[in-house]
Amino acid sequence: MSDESRPFRTAAVIPAAGRGVRLGPGAPKALRALNGTPMLVHAVRAMAASRSVSLVVVVAPPDGATEVKNLLAEHALPERTDFLVVPGGESRQESVKLGLDALPPGFDVVLVHDAARPLVPVDTVDAVIEAVRDGAPAVVPALPLADTVKQVEPRADGSPEPVVATPERSRLRAVQTPQGFDHATLVRAHESVTENVTDDASMIEQLGLPVVVVPGHEEAFKVTRPLDLVLAEAVLARRRANDGF
Repeated sequence: MSDESRPFRTAAVIPAAGRGVRLGPGAPKALRALNGTPMLVHAVRAMAASRSVSLVVVVAPPDGATEVKNLLAEHALPERTDFLVVPGGESRQESVKLGLDALPPGFDVVLVHDAARPLVPVDTVDAVIEAVRDGAPAVVPALPLADTVKQVEPRADGSPEPVVATPERSRLRAVQTPQGFDHATLVRAHESVTENVTDDASMIEQLGLPVVVVPGHEEAFKVTRPLDLVLAEAVLARRRANDGF
């Protein structure tokens, strides 16, 4: 089959090796229950909901791969999607790299998705994939900011911080996941970029390649603090009432 006629194949990598200390003591954040189901399972289902995604790689805590495998086996996942669990590293960047290394050959598009964003709608996932297929080396979903943002001079002693600038809000976006990439480009970034990494898209920027934005979704918020769990439960309750989700 020629390159022109070969279908694009998409895989998703979900780094889930962090402990999520801001949610308080207990299980790692990705394993916290949301409506009785671990957030990680919701996130995996969100990626598998896209018919374009044929493989989901979950990067587990270094000593928790077996636990995560058993967890996924206990919950219903789409049969048309394959799943793979690999142990992660000490940092998110290292974990994503280990997930990339585990991908079999033949994947053109790679999504990197936060396990702590369990409710991203499938339309957002598909929009990211489509933009990569259309030729963008890196794509991020993002939302305009609702609040005015101030740049400040940090004070380590806790004293009031002076404002040094007010960025133009119309030019700012709050970035979400999944972030989508040309597979070979993301691999190259992880092999060559090691500093000033805030997310995977920032690595592509450091290669001098363009990153484009597609519309994000308000339900793709990151579950970081206890109040976020309350909001996520409310979203799931609304989905059940409206869609039988």
